[in-house]
Parts: sequence; C-alpha cells; structure tokens
Amino acid sequence: MNIRTFFSLVLGMLLITSSYVQAEGNSQYKLASGDVIRINVFGELDLSFEELRLTDAGTFSYPFIGEVKAKGKTAAEIEQIIIDKLQGDYLIDPRVSVSVLTYREFFISGEVKTPGGYPFQPGLTLRRAVALAGGLTERASENRITIIRDQDENRTAVAATLDTRVMPGDTITIDQGFF
Repeated sequence: MNIRTFFSLVLGMLLITSSYVQAEGNSQYKLASGDVIRINVFGELDLSFEELRLTDAGTFSYPFIGEVKAKGKTAAEIEQIIIDKLQGDYLIDPRVSVSVLTYREFFISGEVKTPGGYPFQPGLTLRRAVALAGGLTERASENRITIIRDQDENRTAVAATLDTRVMPGDTITIDQGFF
C-alpha cells in the first residue's frame, strides 16, 4: 500500500466517523434559512462544498441537481436526496456527508442589556442566551418571558423560564417586572 492510498483510506474513515458523530448530534435538527452547511462527496472535490448558506427560501443550488429544498429537512435527509440524485447518472456509489457548520441566529429583545441577534449554540438555554445579551436590566422580570419558535407557523408566543431550551431562529422577549 502506498502512502497516497493510506491517506485516502484514513481520510475516508475520518469522514465516515465525522458524519456519524454529526448525524448523532443533529439528527432531529431541521434546516432553515440562514443555516450554513458543509457537503462532502468522498473523492469528488467538484461536488464538495465547505460553506453553503441556505437562501431566504431555505434552498441551495447544487451541481447536476439544481435547486435543493432544504427547509424543514434534516442533514441526513439532504444527504439522501443528494445520493439519490447523483447515483446512477453521475456516480456509481456516492458517499455523501452533510453537516451544519453555523446555525441561524436566535433573537432576544426587551429587558436585556444588549438586545439583538446572536449565534445559536447547541444546548443553549434561555439563561445562557440572556448572558450572551449582557444580562437582565434592573427592570426585567424573570417570570414574564415569552418565546416564539421559528418552527411555529402561527408565531404564537409561549411562556418560558430561564431553563427553557433555545432553538435557532427563536425570538425571545423579556418583559418588565412590576414592582
């Protein structure tokens, strides 16, 4: 076995392991506008992309396939779409991995010191989101917090606590407390 073959095998194993770990962490995460994904087709540099930002419509353009609708789909579902479209006509046995590089922002407003949009991080709670926004103001209420989930088509505000999980695209409002 020459050195080039050895490194190709090692790279292949790393990609498979990386895909498995990534899929385990993001298996239920639904993509939407603003997410940045990486697509790797093993052995096909022309079909691999380091950073693809989803459009406002939640789509991206891909060679030989055209516009791919990613909104509401998981990374694993996008992998399967690409495999299905490339297999046969373009590649015999495509090995594809899709991972989320950057999640869309969440937004926090109201009685925080620095309201605005912040990058989502997996495992984020409202308590940590408040910390990212500089903390609560003196007038903030820890009991009057609402959150609108990005995935909620009705955009219904629901009550939240500081231990509520934050998701990408969420809009959080911290109201004033009554003294």
